[in-house]
Amino acid sequence: MKRLGLFVSSHQKEFAEERQAIRDYINGNPLFRRFFDAFLFEDLPASGQRPDKAYLTEVDRCDVYLCLLGNEYGHEDADGLSPTEREFDRATAGGKERLVFVKGSNDSVRGPKVRALLRRVEDQLIRRRFNSVPELTTEIYSSLVEYLAHTGMLRIRPFDASACTDATLDDISQEKIAEFLSRARRSRGYALDPDTPLRKALAHLNLLDGDQPSNAAVLLFGKQPQRFLITSEVKCLHFHGTEVSKPIPSYQIYKGTVFELVDQSLDFVLSKIACSIGTRAEGPTAPMNYEVPQEAVGEAIINAIAHRDYVSNASVQVMLFSDRLEVWNPGQLPPSLSPEALRAPHPSIPRNPLIAEPLFLTRYIEKAGTGTLDMIEQCSRAGLPPPEFRQDCGQFVQVLWRPERNGTTELKMGDQVGTKWGLSGDQVVVLRACVTEKSVSELMDVVGRTSRTKFRNSVLRPLMQAGFIEMTIPEKPRSSNQKYRITDTGRALLAGRETP
Repeated sequence: MKRLGLFVSSHQKEFAEERQAIRDYINGNPLFRRFFDAFLFEDLPASGQRPDKAYLTEVDRCDVYLCLLGNEYGHEDADGLSPTEREFDRATAGGKERLVFVKGSNDSVRGPKVRALLRRVEDQLIRRRFNSVPELTTEIYSSLVEYLAHTGMLRIRPFDASACTDATLDDISQEKIAEFLSRARRSRGYALDPDTPLRKALAHLNLLDGDQPSNAAVLLFGKQPQRFLITSEVKCLHFHGTEVSKPIPSYQIYKGTVFELVDQSLDFVLSKIACSIGTRAEGPTAPMNYEVPQEAVGEAIINAIAHRDYVSNASVQVMLFSDRLEVWNPGQLPPSLSPEALRAPHPSIPRNPLIAEPLFLTRYIEKAGTGTLDMIEQCSRAGLPPPEFRQDCGQFVQVLWRPERNGTTELKMGDQVGTKWGLSGDQVVVLRACVTEKSVSELMDVVGRTSRTKFRNSVLRPLMQAGFIEMTIPEKPRSSNQKYRITDTGRALLAGRETP
């Protein structure tokens, strides 16, 4: 099949990074490289043809014209027109498919001719805005998939962009979307307010397929994602030895949104590995150091959930052994990547870009292709062997090594606060914070939580049920003056003594 020409038009210097990123993205995406051949003028070999004639010739040859508009208009010819505007006019006259992406939202800082061109564009077609390269590639992904589907070249939409069978907008949680928008605004300056209507928020994130929520929408914000996508659950297992064996000491199957699955799986692992608690000598918060770096554990789990093959009937598995942590997810690496390539700088090629984008907006991921390199560095700093990456039986496997035990794997109390009692890292931090009375809001700030309901269910309530903390006004649980404080049992735990 002859590939379609995709012409990238923009001010070359202003968009040097974006232009290269677009070419690398198209060439690295398993779907798009089958259909498109991206053209950048700077890749054109030297010839005797005038540059203005050469780029207009390429516009004539292309099938899709992709334009980036920013603040700079560019060099003007004898008629006062820039190459970008000439190219736009040529694409318009030739009836080309035109995709226009505008960087930034403040049009007042743009040159007058850029603003005039932008008005012309808005009169003719829908343009999309972006603020970063990851946002741009996500918008390009949605636009090109829509183009391929509209032309009949793509008869099956990608999984994350396809409508979730039998799901309606009633199956999406407005509360979860509001929580996401609040966090995205704080983390990345995302444009939408937390009170944005559900449909508008989904449309802005490209999570609608017609009037239906996409699979990505249900996985990210569904009230019950596993009702529609049952294998999206995560299975977490803890073994005392180095091999899979029964009986399994601890086995949890977690359900919920992508965000909830990441948080629950991370808590499972952190509650079962050693954690040393430092002192407040260097600041108001006591530092916590897990035997396997928390950031590396989180990266492995996020990688598995975000980049898994959701069409597979298998689920993500997180398995903690006495000597290592293994994280398995269905699906292979993209053809352009190998397990060995993950140890060197490499491009970010998400399998599910519409799932990756909200994770990026909330800083769960960075979308820069640095995740595995960060894991290697974090393990090295902790004095651990480098992580292992491999493909096995149609699954991608990440292995993080635990420190060697000198003859015993029994963890003591004291510095490893909470390990014996199955407390998560957040529960240990909250327990220490309750040495002085604190409100729910104050405790949520201590551990960086934003969902009051999840915080109560996963952190506060288990600590109270275990008798480690208590309410200051137990006779009025819903009092606006309610605070929480540590009990004698909790103090004994922190001191490393047997609890009463």
